[in-house]
Amino acid sequence: MAVNGSVLHGSQTLLIADDDPRIRGFIMDLVRGESGIRVLGEAGDGEEAVRLACELRPAVVLMDLAMPRMGGLEALRRTKREVPATKVIVVTVHGEDAYRRAAFACGADAFIVKKRLRGELLSTLRRVDESARGDRERRTRP
Repeated sequence: MAVNGSVLHGSQTLLIADDDPRIRGFIMDLVRGESGIRVLGEAGDGEEAVRLACELRPAVVLMDLAMPRMGGLEALRRTKREVPATKVIVVTVHGEDAYRRAAFACGADAFIVKKRLRGELLSTLRRVDESARGDRERRTRP
């Protein structure tokens, strides 16, 4: 579902994709009040995540791996194919290396284990934003 109006005011736009509304709410609470961050929408499954990423074109998608209708890895692949400028941060309960490798193989730009969200989300968003800014600068140089 698209979020009407700005939840936050700023330049980095987010789409939150997780089947658990409590996790989506927790993420909203973490970014609320942070200058430079605005949540554009929320998705409760992988298909909706891809559709909203294409429609809203956020700077960043926070993508859970275990979602109904389309798993997070497939949603990640499709999002990166359809909206290549969008950065995708995987947010999952699965911290094992196999999940991390699979996520990066599918195009993830960063990976956060959910139990570390409170301590790592904002710094990861800043790092991904700096990376995106560098990508844009490289593309615009003669």
